[in-house]
Amino acid sequence: MSTKLVERGLPVYRAVVRRIATRNFERVNNQEYETILKGCTEDVRHRFGGNHPLGGERHDKEALRRWFQRLGRLYPTLKLTVRDVWVTGLPHNTTVIIRWTAAQTLTDRSPYENHGVHVVGMRWGKVVEIDANEDSQIVAESMKVLAAHGQDEALAPPILSANT
Repeated sequence: MSTKLVERGLPVYRAVVRRIATRNFERVNNQEYETILKGCTEDVRHRFGGNHPLGGERHDKEALRRWFQRLGRLYPTLKLTVRDVWVTGLPHNTTVIIRWTAAQTLTDRSPYENHGVHVVGMRWGKVVEIDANEDSQIVAESMKVLAAHGQDEALAPPILSANT
């Protein structure tokens, strides 16, 4: 395939990837985790900073599934709003950067608000890496509120891959 043909197709490819990334954040809002996981490789790497039940690193789809399920139990009405999406690279090596905000009312009726950036690596249409960067102190503080109001999972150890 000629370089010029590839270059002409890049704006369309990047627009499609931007749309998929935005839609996946909407899927988190709707707890449609299985649909997100279908777009991941079996050995997807997921990192989420902080020393709390959502922190740590996972290296497989099953651990990421359990992480998403925990996210849904701890933050059932979480609303992520995508602010910007940047896409670079070609289909065999794509990087997607998503800037977002998050909001929810916690069990004590206090607001949870955070913001962050995800850096997502893709190969041939599949997610191979997710690096979630946000204010992990805000997440840790919200875990204390959730635990104080009976959500024992807010005190659980991080979900890690079996081989970690």
